[in-house]
Amino acid sequence: MTHTEIEITAELVREILSEQHPDLADRPLELGARGWDNQLWRLGDDLAVRLPWATQDADELLRKEHTWLPGLAPNLPLPVPVPQRLGEPSDRFPRPWTVTTWVPGEPADRAPATRAADAADSLAAFLTALHRPAPEGAPHGRGRGGPLADFAGHFAGGLATATDLGLVPDPDAVRAVWDDAVAAPCWTGPAVWLHGDLHPANVLTLDGTFCGVIDFGDLCAGDPACDLAAAWILLPDGAADRFHAAYRPAPDAATLRRARGWAVLRALGGLLIGEAGVHGRPGGKPTWGPPARIAMRRLTEAARLG
Repeated sequence: MTHTEIEITAELVREILSEQHPDLADRPLELGARGWDNQLWRLGDDLAVRLPWATQDADELLRKEHTWLPGLAPNLPLPVPVPQRLGEPSDRFPRPWTVTTWVPGEPADRAPATRAADAADSLAAFLTALHRPAPEGAPHGRGRGGPLADFAGHFAGGLATATDLGLVPDPDAVRAVWDDAVAAPCWTGPAVWLHGDLHPANVLTLDGTFCGVIDFGDLCAGDPACDLAAAWILLPDGAADRFHAAYRPAPDAATLRRARGWAVLRALGGLLIGEAGVHGRPGGKPTWGPPARIAMRRLTEAARLG
């Protein structure tokens, strides 16, 4: 992570609002979250300010959301942070920023879904609505939704590190899931809209089920298997089959094989980020570890059963 040299404070956020969107500057303001790419400041009851604070490509991702998400949001059955205003770089803050709608709820890495049937149906409805053919010129997503084989080096390095740290009890079972996913036939359908980053910190819950989806910085077009990995990452035990039955069009066997590969890749990342958080290392998030361990258990148990 490369943090911006400028400290983001409530005073700074209010100053840049006063400069570019003065009608919003007097609203109550409080820090909502520090994400991987952006900080989120709640603005009144219904809005939020998103400012890049880490990673050099955060600016591009934020502008991408501002361009594409308003057209997709009305057709989605779960609330998403719809961009309302764009802030341009200035002397006070030299990066773009946005004002979006505020989506209430608790991130699923802190409050996992517990109502299995409701969560499966909700996630299936959301992805069915999102996974429509994308238009010409739709963005690419840092490899998300492309061939899994492109991430072979990333997978191998992540598995080796996680194994050395004692985070993966059965690396052979993990490798078997990955190898099977890479060997599956590639996606031959149209490139569909993808969220691209459906891990527990980007999905919100309330009363045991999903109530919102946030952070569309990796929005892109590609293979739906990338998002279908969420069945193993987000849902309670025993809910994946119901999710697959509710999602349309019904995923074929090859798509599910690729989805398991994406799930393994995401679970490895969660294990390593969680471990870094436990030890207080930069970029670490301790709440990412438990859901990653659960996902890895599900995936490897299925591999052992054949």
